[in-house]
This record gives sequence, structure tokens and C-alpha cells, in this order.
Amino acid sequence: MIRKPRLLRQMKKVTRPLRPAGWRAQTLRLEPRVFFAMSRLSKPLLTTLCLVWGSAAVLAADPEIHWPSGWQVEEVVPDADAPPKPSSVSRQRAIKNDENGATLMVMELTGTPIEAGHAVNLQGVLLEMRKSIQKDFARSGYQSVCSKMHPTTLSRLEALETTCVVTENGRHVLSQTLVGAVDTDKAYVFSYAGQADAYEASKAEVSSVRDSLKL
Repeated sequence: MIRKPRLLRQMKKVTRPLRPAGWRAQTLRLEPRVFFAMSRLSKPLLTTLCLVWGSAAVLAADPEIHWPSGWQVEEVVPDADAPPKPSSVSRQRAIKNDENGATLMVMELTGTPIEAGHAVNLQGVLLEMRKSIQKDFARSGYQSVCSKMHPTTLSRLEALETTCVVTENGRHVLSQTLVGAVDTDKAYVFSYAGQADAYEASKAEVSSVRDSLKL
């Protein structure tokens, strides 16, 4: 099983080896970067909108999401150096591991209240998030190419979506998708990332989560 607090602290150290000593040889070297990229998502999101999104006077219920069977549901521990978050921010995450405990996929849903009277530039937010993720990979020697924003849906809401393909010396090692949507009083980001093969193999499970999502 993954020890969350220690692993998430390790993800902040970009100079740390990507494959910790003692892991099995078949573990993909990029595996910790999945966690790193996912844990970074909330930082640009909250930094970009720190003056726009605030605590809601009435706390809405957490979104209803059904994770696939066999995935490990994790409590998301706030980062110590992250911007202060409203108490009503909701974050839910699930992880898919292989039989050796190596991470194959991560899915996360974040919901953040919007302060009354403010409009959210959803495309701008997603672009900032995507830029931050690409910079993180670049610092460790990885290349990334992201698709153009295109319209989609997230639960009952209209949304925007973009997918980044991460390579190492021309070899596809990781894919990551960001889906953002804005409701009247909350903004949502559904993100999922995984090793190249696992990302493709998990498309049906990701679709089932999106289909069952109730915001």
C-alpha cells in the first residue's frame, strides 16, 4: 500500500530519483510523476483564482462519484505550502495499482466554491494548470505535447478538456487529461493520469466514472 504523506512530500523534490531504490525492476520509472502531476493540479487552480473563489456561505454537498472496483480511494492531504483553501473545497482521489503495488492510474475530482458575483475564465484556468504541469515535467527532462481545448461535458455541465502526452526520448510514457466545468456556485476539475498502456486500458473505467458523476 502507498503511504500518502511521505510520498506526497517526496513528489515536491524534483531532484529525487524517479524510481526509488528497492523498487522492482519492472516498475515504470515515471510512476511517481503521476502522483506529482496530480498533486500539483490544485496549486495553479487556487493561485490563479485566489481572488475570485472564496468560501461559500452555504456549503454544498460533495459531488457524488463512484470509483471503479479495485481502485484504492485515498484521502487527499493538503500540501503545507499550498495557498489557503476554503473549508468547503472538496477533493476526491482514487488510484489504480498493479499486483506489485506500482501506480498505474490516478483520478481526482476537485470542487471549489466561487465567490458570488465573480465570473470564472475556465479556459484561462485550465491553460495555467496545463502550463504548470508541463513545466514540472520539463524540469525533470520529459517532453509534453497537449491537445487544444475542446468542448465536452462533465456530469450535467458544459466543460472544456485537454490531454497531454508525456514522452522521454521519443517514448510515450504518460498521458494526463484535465476536464474543467463551472456551475453557478462551484468550479470543478476532473483529472486523470496514467502510464501510457494503463491510460489506454483504463478508458472504459474512466468513462464509467464520468457517466456516474453527479455534481
